[in-house]
Amino acid sequence: MTRKQVHLAAHFPGVNNTTVWADPRSGSQIDFASFVDLARTAERGKFDFFFLAEGLRLRELKGRIHDLDVVGRPEALTVLSALAAVTDRLGLAGTVNATFNEPYELARRLSTLDHLSEGRAAWNVVTTSDAFTGENFRRGGFLDRADRYKRAAEFLRLARELWDSWQPDAIAADPETGTFVRPGGIGTVEHSGEHFTVQGRFTLPHSPQGRPVIIQAGDSGEGREFAAAHADVIFTPHGRLEDGQRFYADVKRRLAKYGREPHQLKIMPGVTFALGDTEEEAAENAAHIRRQQVGPLTAIAFLEQVWGRDMSAYDPEGPLPDVEPDLSEGVSQGRVPIKDRAAMAAKWRALAEEKGLTIRELVIEVTGRQTFIGTSEAVARLIDEHVQADAADGFILVPHLTPGGLDEFADRVVPLLQERGVFRADYTGTTLRDHLELA
Repeated sequence: MTRKQVHLAAHFPGVNNTTVWADPRSGSQIDFASFVDLARTAERGKFDFFFLAEGLRLRELKGRIHDLDVVGRPEALTVLSALAAVTDRLGLAGTVNATFNEPYELARRLSTLDHLSEGRAAWNVVTTSDAFTGENFRRGGFLDRADRYKRAAEFLRLARELWDSWQPDAIAADPETGTFVRPGGIGTVEHSGEHFTVQGRFTLPHSPQGRPVIIQAGDSGEGREFAAAHADVIFTPHGRLEDGQRFYADVKRRLAKYGREPHQLKIMPGVTFALGDTEEEAAENAAHIRRQQVGPLTAIAFLEQVWGRDMSAYDPEGPLPDVEPDLSEGVSQGRVPIKDRAAMAAKWRALAEEKGLTIRELVIEVTGRQTFIGTSEAVARLIDEHVQADAADGFILVPHLTPGGLDEFADRVVPLLQERGVFRADYTGTTLRDHLELA
């Protein structure tokens, strides 16, 4: 039986709760050298693509800027366009919001990246109904949550109309008269929908891969359905084996409704890792990383996000307070909202009582856990087992350090996956669709 091939991508750590800022090895989040370092490591490791997140507004807690955001949040497609010049095969994936952009403009920017990189561009389609983020834009937070996927679906359909409006052989060369356009080679896009009206011609021909790869990260029922209908890759939080298998089966079964085959959508959970020469050393490294990721102030910030009230008077090394959550608007803005804070608070309280955890220990327990912990051999085996067991098609690795956090994985784990025969020894194609086996 043919063994499934593992797909790997690298997520630039950016501003998230997995990044360790206090470590002396932690570098700049906006210096181009940091992006180049991590991208070149990913390409040396023969990864499918390099992945950048997006931040459209600085997050706030109790009206103050979130401490992880003060390093800056650069625009993804600008960075990726520059990286196209210093990489050769690595895919370049950017998160761009479909709520606060326009289809023609964004389709053109993504197509430009696809041409600059010779067919290595990808778009991670995200949405938001967050009015706080929307205040940075002319339209504001006008979209109800129920409408955001409707707009995103129409946005993506229109972008594809624009990308496909040039036939692959639209431009031809005549030895006597020179270059000419074939009849009907460049079509006119006429779209009138609920959210967009566009009439005109697109400005760019097909790229080497036809059009950018589409990535989607929704985990709700709406998000899964959107991915089944439109995405080439889905970025999911389900990195554990059993959770991953349930998610994998659910999303793959939805594809048939849209006339698609299972191999046409790659499922790639975002994961973290901690390595060591022995299992004990790896466990110690993981524990050290967790404590760096969740310092005292961060622990209180997480508690406040769930409890919805000022908790600064409480000792992070002490027990959970007796006070109940305030279920009104909360104190955190610009972060992904928690659907049921009362249920989460009850779950946290039960876990803290069961294990005798302090506030900081509790937050470490529920937020700071590495997905793969062990020796290089053990981590390579676990990754392979997850893919062969249909818990994933591969993984998007989120290192805890910028920019050198991927080096150890590329140097120690990737060769073992290659020895197992489940990961490429070298790139066999030139485009991202080639790498992902979507072509």
